[in-house]
Amino acid sequence: MRKTTEQRYRERIRRQQRELEEFAAHEIEWANNLLLYYRVKKKEIPDDEYRACVFFRNREYLGKPGSLTLLYSMYLQYVRDLPEITKEMAFDVLAYRYRLYAKTLAAGGF
Repeated sequence: MRKTTEQRYRERIRRQQRELEEFAAHEIEWANNLLLYYRVKKKEIPDDEYRACVFFRNREYLGKPGSLTLLYSMYLQYVRDLPEITKEMAFDVLAYRYRLYAKTLAAGGF
């Protein structure tokens, strides 16, 4: 039996929602890791990185429609343009990603 246009549309919406939920869960975990890294190193986390971490940890994207989609599209572009990551630069790259998230949120008006 063929699916109707509405069924295909709803299926695509569910798939997109699932991808965004997985992205948010992934970023919450990495935000916690970044905060832990700064705490262990006894360093002060820069404000922009902290703002992006808190955005994910507090699930602020739930109250700001479109913000998670904007960050996800930025993440996809970031991953595509990123060179190979080594162990030595892993947290520097992570910190850079959260700085980009903060800039993207500011540019998007969130």
